[in-house]
Amino acid sequence: MEFKASANSQVDSWKEVQLLYSSALKEINTKLEILNDEFQHVHSYNPIEHIKSRIKTPESIVKKLKKNGYESTIDNMIQHVNDIAGIRIICSFTSDIFEIAKIIANQNDIKLISVKDYINNPKPSGYKSFHMIVTVPIFLSNKSVDTKVEIQIRTVAMDFWASLEHKINYKYEGNVPEEIRKELVDCAHMVADLDDKMLSLNEQVMNYSLKQDESK
Repeated sequence: MEFKASANSQVDSWKEVQLLYSSALKEINTKLEILNDEFQHVHSYNPIEHIKSRIKTPESIVKKLKKNGYESTIDNMIQHVNDIAGIRIICSFTSDIFEIAKIIANQNDIKLISVKDYINNPKPSGYKSFHMIVTVPIFLSNKSVDTKVEIQIRTVAMDFWASLEHKINYKYEGNVPEEIRKELVDCAHMVADLDDKMLSLNEQVMNYSLKQDESK
């Protein structure tokens, strides 16, 4: 799979694209690891359960470009495909999602491009997650290239639901029977209730621990 390079592009080949986006994932991953270590040091608590990352395949990129009416060029890929590099952050609680998103957005070298809050505004399917498009500078030997990364932040329960929905949509090639769609929405409501209850329980435990410390 090859992409044509345009005269205006900073990037000349698919291999250079891969280098930039894999480097961007490393940069963001390192920031998240440091953030998790700091939380453990300061609060004795890790907000991040685990992190998944991936680079979109050339076939998927071409499919997305064609769907949106763009020619398969490197310049179009960089300009119009925002999720070539993707990181998914899995948290324990919904409160962690917004805390992590705020900290990422406040990093000096990260530029926030857009936000989609599917936590407070779920999709009709019931899908919940917090999406950010950011750029991070990648310093090569002769230039610096601001490289886009899509960051998705969700709880363990949200991630489980989203994984199942993805498998069902793939199985039915996007034409999921209405009965199953309704059951998925019902499950999404159950997941939201579970997240709320787990957050409440965690807050009770934290308050109890705080009182115990104060009484010593």
